[in-house]
Amino acid sequence: MKEFEIKAQVRACQWDELSPEQQRLIAVAKEQTERSYCPYSHFHVGAAAELGNGTVVRGCNQENAAFPSGLCAERTALFAAGAEYPDEPVKRLAIACFHEGAFLPNAGSPCGACRQVMVETEKRGKEPMEVLLYGTNETLIFRSAADLLPLVFDSI
Repeated sequence: MKEFEIKAQVRACQWDELSPEQQRLIAVAKEQTERSYCPYSHFHVGAAAELGNGTVVRGCNQENAAFPSGLCAERTALFAAGAEYPDEPVKRLAIACFHEGAFLPNAGSPCGACRQVMVETEKRGKEPMEVLLYGTNETLIFRSAADLLPLVFDSI
């Protein structure tokens, strides 16, 4: 038997420790929570993807009564970026969650499907994609989407 350890690099930062670029992108993700359509879960998620050319593409969760026909905020932003700017890498992705009248104190975590899409988006762009998970207590920063899904499913 062989045993090995899987590690992920993550930083936990206070708001004033974030760069102005990170703060601006998180602000866009927070704004996007207001546009989410979530009449069933009432869990508002916003995402903002900063591309290599500086363009910011926005996304928010979209629920549907015919579950699971809805889509997460992360994927709406990344798929829109891929459709509109197929040759631009995603440099940074910010995610914010709002529930019961407030942003979450601890960072919300992307679902497995979103993590898979994030890693493949990063692979397609041929450079690491920084991931910012906003919480009012602290923001978690992953240097690469691969740190969120170390055993990613990959094509053969």
